[in-house]
Amino acid sequence: MKKVLLSAVAILGFTFANAQEEETTTNGGFAQGDVFVTGAVTFSSSSMDEDKSSSFEIAPQVGFFLTENIAIGGKIAYMSEKAESFSVDTEDMSGFGVGAFGRYYFTPANQFSLFGQLAVDYASMEDKLADYKVNAFGAGLGFGMNYFVSSNFSIEAGVGVLNFASAKADVDGAEALNTFSFGGDWRAVTFGVNYKF
Repeated sequence: MKKVLLSAVAILGFTFANAQEEETTTNGGFAQGDVFVTGAVTFSSSSMDEDKSSSFEIAPQVGFFLTENIAIGGKIAYMSEKAESFSVDTEDMSGFGVGAFGRYYFTPANQFSLFGQLAVDYASMEDKLADYKVNAFGAGLGFGMNYFVSSNFSIEAGVGVLNFASAKADVDGAEALNTFSFGGDWRAVTFGVNYKF
């Protein structure tokens, strides 16, 4: 009887351990050496009276986990902006950008992973109508989260908290436009899908 009872306890323990392992695998999470792909597609449009504007951006990103908590990565971006105004010349700009980021994950192995991010970006856009370029540099600090819906796919959301940007047109006499913002707002919130290899 004692052997049967010990065997039953051993079988239950083994079954429970397997169930926990399967649950962990299904729920996802990050680990050292993982590679992930994410990104965002944004579009905006506005109009008031005779003033109209629209913008489009696609920015894929790739990241790599150096340690269990630290990930680094880079991105490329294509941007397009158009503006028509009664009082200002029409603008039709497009260009490319590159960037790098570093993330610290507070709960990397969990289904719900929180992270802090520091990022720097550079972009160059050309106005097709006026034949000039605008070069921009930006840096930002933000926070985000990943929620794994399977072992490889997660939904990602982030918010910018501290941001600096500087843009300057390459025309004679142009001055740099510098902006600084602190505090998250709904315009700085991003949503995307993350795939982990």
